[in-house]
Amino acid sequence: MTTSPSGQREPAESPATGVVADQGLDLSRIRAITIDLDDTLWPIWPTIARAEAVLQAWLDTHAPTAAALCRDKGVLREVRNQMNTERPDLAHDLSALRRESIRLVLQRAGDDPALAEPAFEAFFAERQRVDLFDDALPALEFLSGRFPVVALSNGNADVHRVGIGAHFRASIGAREFGVGKPDPRIFHAAAEAAGVEASQVLHIGDDAHLDGVGALNAGMQLAWVNRSAHAWEHAPLAPHITVSELLALCRALG
Repeated sequence: MTTSPSGQREPAESPATGVVADQGLDLSRIRAITIDLDDTLWPIWPTIARAEAVLQAWLDTHAPTAAALCRDKGVLREVRNQMNTERPDLAHDLSALRRESIRLVLQRAGDDPALAEPAFEAFFAERQRVDLFDDALPALEFLSGRFPVVALSNGNADVHRVGIGAHFRASIGAREFGVGKPDPRIFHAAAEAAGVEASQVLHIGDDAHLDGVGALNAGMQLAWVNRSAHAWEHAPLAPHITVSELLALCRALG
C-alpha cells in the first residue's frame, strides 16, 4: 500500500495478503483500538458447545432429573423464550440469563434451585477456555505495543481468565455497562476508557451489524474482520478496511 499526503492508505494490496478492501483507512486519526472478542479472537460456538457439555455432565451428577430435561431441545427452547419474555432486564447479561435459565430448569425438575450457582460456575469456567485463532495473539501483541487496546463485547468472556488480559487497557462488556453493541453509548464508553475521542478509535470486529454499524454510528473507524467472505449489507455505511485475518490489518497499520 501507499500513503497519501492526508495520511490515508491507498488500496494497493491484493486479497492474497488478507486485505480484502481498503476504503479509506486514515492512519493519522488512530490513537486507540477497541476490539471485539467472540468470533474475532476465537471461534465462539466450539467454546459454547464444550461449556454446555460440561454443564450437562455436571447436571448428570448433581441433578439427574434436570439433566434429563436439558437433553430435550424443545424444553431448552421453551425455557429460553420464557426467560426472554419474563426477564427483559437481563437482555444484555448473558451470564445472568444462563444462570436463571438453569435455575428454571431445576425448578421444573423438582431439584434444588440453589444448584444453579455451582452449575453455572462449571459452565462459566469452561466458557473461558477458548482456542484463539492463530493470528489473535500475534495481533494483540502488535496492537497493544502501539496503542491502548480496549475489549468491547456483548458476551461474557473475561480477558483475564482467558489469559490475554495483559494486552488490554480495559474491558467493557454489555453486562456491566447495561447496554450492548450496536448502541453507540457502549462504543463511546470504550473510547473514554482508552482516553481518546471516538473519532480517534479504530474498532475491530467480525459482526457487520453489532460491530460495524455500531462503531460507524459512534464515529469510529472500522476494521471489519471478515474471515468467511460474507457480503456487507449495510450500505451506505462501509468499513474503512476489510480484512480476512488480523495480521493483514497489522501489516496495514504498520
